[in-house]
Amino acid sequence: MEFIPSLPTILAFSLAILLLAITPGPDMTLWISRSLRDGRATGLMTLAGTSFGISIHTMLVAFGISALIVASPTAFTILKTGGAGYLLWLAIQAVRHGSNFVVRADGQRQSAPMKAFLNGLWVNLLNPKVIIFFMTFLPQFVSASDPHVTGKLLFLGIWSIVLSLPIGLGIIYMADGLSSWLQTNRKVLRAIDYTFAGVFSVFAVKIMFTQAR
Repeated sequence: MEFIPSLPTILAFSLAILLLAITPGPDMTLWISRSLRDGRATGLMTLAGTSFGISIHTMLVAFGISALIVASPTAFTILKTGGAGYLLWLAIQAVRHGSNFVVRADGQRQSAPMKAFLNGLWVNLLNPKVIIFFMTFLPQFVSASDPHVTGKLLFLGIWSIVLSLPIGLGIIYMADGLSSWLQTNRKVLRAIDYTFAGVFSVFAVKIMFTQAR
């Protein structure tokens, strides 16, 4: 099947996705917040919304940015330079300011499933970090000259959702214990910060040496 990347590519991509999936961020915060405040069902619908947002980001990359990469070397250079700079900035922010992990348990209950789904969807779609990250992350695992580049980008995007889903489900089902434990173990959070910084620094370097072949 031409749309499936090579095994080394899938393994490298899977490792990166798993590291990112366990890194506290806006999506994880939202899952836990909704689960604590409105219950497991609302948390699951929120997870469905953020996952659908990832699929939209994937399609935007596959059907838009891939064409830009192939057609415009100048645009590719601008994109990778901006992407590398942004990823390095994220790494610095992780070390300087720590994890973005703040659970809010206040407010009124919101039990409508569709409202929870849309909440997750819009938080994901309107997060500029997610938009820029997908523009620079997915293309690093394909060759611009590959005739099956679109199919491979779609496969990787769907694979990222499949890999992250069990982690999201586990977080929602253990929201109470997980949030309490993390808040009282700051050293663990700092370890996550440095892991986050290291991963994005590696990808920043990789982006700068990537050629639009």
